[in-house]
Amino acid sequence: MPQESDFLSGLCDFLYPRSPYYGQFEPEYLIFNANLQEFAQRVSYISSLQSNGKLSPEEAYKQIQILWKQLKRAKKELEIS
Repeated sequence: MPQESDFLSGLCDFLYPRSPYYGQFEPEYLIFNANLQEFAQRVSYISSLQSNGKLSPEEAYKQIQILWKQLKRAKKELEIS
């Protein structure tokens, strides 16, 4: 069982890598950093799908635009200037 857990943990780290945060230590900055990393990861997936012909350029653009609006909303809700 521990081997399966290690495998899943490694797979999760591979699919959703996280970089350490080196900025000013404020809870809202940490939350925004996590949101920003998730945004970057999703944009990477979308662009890869579009490059490989799985998504049309228009659909990729729409999905990235939705993610961008979500990120802007999160920034506004966290009251980050």
